[in-house]
Amino acid sequence: MSEIWADAVRGILARQIDEWLATYKENNALCLAVGRDPEDDMHWFVRMKGEEKEFTTVWLTLGQRTLQYETYVMPAPEENAVEVYEQALRRSNKMVGAAFSIGVEDALFLRGELLLSGVSEPELDRVLGTLYATVERHFPVLIRIGFASRFDA
Repeated sequence: MSEIWADAVRGILARQIDEWLATYKENNALCLAVGRDPEDDMHWFVRMKGEEKEFTTVWLTLGQRTLQYETYVMPAPEENAVEVYEQALRRSNKMVGAAFSIGVEDALFLRGELLLSGVSEPELDRVLGTLYATVERHFPVLIRIGFASRFDA
């Protein structure tokens, strides 16, 4: 089992994440905004402009043992749900560091986590890039399957 990090040490890591995200926003033209959840100071968002999907927002949550990350991919499919979820599972099989999951109201999410000992600026950059690229790569196919009749018109 991984070590539980003390609140003081997590506070230092939280300040580092603030700094890393500010740098990320400054150096990445696709990054539109970064910030913290006003109700939870261990919860951040990174909003990026996409090409295939208009926006991708990644949420980061600093826990006692891990940094969890997730992004909303698409709403629950209106049709072909089994095929959408099967495609997502098959695509997850080839991914490292994140996997598709079914969340609230059967929406499709992309989620992963890192041990706190592995959190660094390069790793945070890799996570954000991976989630962004994965959504951009798979969203068009998944949305067309799950909402096929809207695209047939």
